[in-house]
Amino acid sequence: MNRRALVLSLAACLPLSHAFAQNPYPTKPIKLVVPYAPGGSADIAARLVADEWGKALGNSIFIENKGGAGGNLGVDQVAKSAPDGYTIGLQTVSLAINPALGTKMPYDTLKDLSPISTVATSQHVLVVNNGLPAKSLNELITQLKAKPGGMSYGSAGSGSTFHIAAELFKSVGNLDVMHVPYRGGGPALVDTISGQVQMAFPVLSAAQPHVQAGKIRALGVTGKQRSALMPDVPTIAEAGLPDYAFETWFMVFAPAGTPGAVIEKLNSGLRSALANPAIKARMTKEGYDPMPSTPVEARTRLERELPQWAKLVKERGITSE
Repeated sequence: MNRRALVLSLAACLPLSHAFAQNPYPTKPIKLVVPYAPGGSADIAARLVADEWGKALGNSIFIENKGGAGGNLGVDQVAKSAPDGYTIGLQTVSLAINPALGTKMPYDTLKDLSPISTVATSQHVLVVNNGLPAKSLNELITQLKAKPGGMSYGSAGSGSTFHIAAELFKSVGNLDVMHVPYRGGGPALVDTISGQVQMAFPVLSAAQPHVQAGKIRALGVTGKQRSALMPDVPTIAEAGLPDYAFETWFMVFAPAGTPGAVIEKLNSGLRSALANPAIKARMTKEGYDPMPSTPVEARTRLERELPQWAKLVKERGITSE
C-alpha cells in the first residue's frame, strides 16, 4: 500500500467523535422535529426555547412540524436520521405512553433514541360545565358515584394526554365516566363549555382564559403543586384524591449513536437557555415549568415511566385512535 492510500485508509477509520473534534459542533443549523401540527403544547414549548438554545450553541435551531400517528411519525424520522446532532426531536410524555397503545411502533424508544434532556412540565386541569352543581372536587366525585356512567368527559382523542389524565382520575377515584374523543383539545373544550360533555382535562394554558371569563369551572390541576397560572385552584391531590398526579413533560432527544460530546453540548446549551430569566418568564406565562435534566436523568425517566403507563393503559383498556 502506498503512502497516500495508507493515509486515506486511516482517515476513513477515524471515529465520528474525532471528526467532531476537528470540526467543532455545530457547523450548520440544527433541525428540531416536533411530531405535531403547529400551535400545540409541544410546538409552543419548542418555539419558546429554540432561539435561545441556538444562541447558546452558536448556530440556529429551526423547527419542522411532522404530525401523524400520535407523534410516532415525527419521532421515527428522528430515530432514522443520521446520528450527527443535526436532526433532533421534542416529544411529550407520549414518548413513554405510545408504545403501550396497541399500535406497531416504527422505532424502539430506548434502543433507537438518545435522550438529551427534559425541557419542562405542564399541567392539565379538571374543568366542568357551569350547569353542574359541583363546586368542588369532592362534590363532583359524590355526583359521579351517584350516577355511574351518567356523565361524560371530552378528550383530544384516544390515547392523548387529555385521555390519559382522565383515565388516571377514573382509576384513582374508582369512577365511571363515559369517554367522548374529539379531534383535538379545542373542540373538546368548546363542547365542555356548551354542555355537550360535562367535563374535560385540557392543558391549563388553554383552559385559563375560559375559566377567567367564567365560562367553565376549574376544580383541580393535575400536577403535584399548584400552578402560577391558577394559584387559587387546588391540585386534585389536595382537593380529594391524594394519590392522583399527572404532568405532561417535554423531552428532547437525538438518534441513538449520536456522539456523547454532541449530546453533552446540546444538553449544556439547553440548560443555558432555560436558565435565562426572560425564557423562564415566557415559559411560566404559557403554563410551563422549566425542568432541565442530565441525559442520564432523562433516560431514567423513560425507563421508569414506560412500564408505569403500560400498566394503566392495560388496566383501562386504552387504545390509540
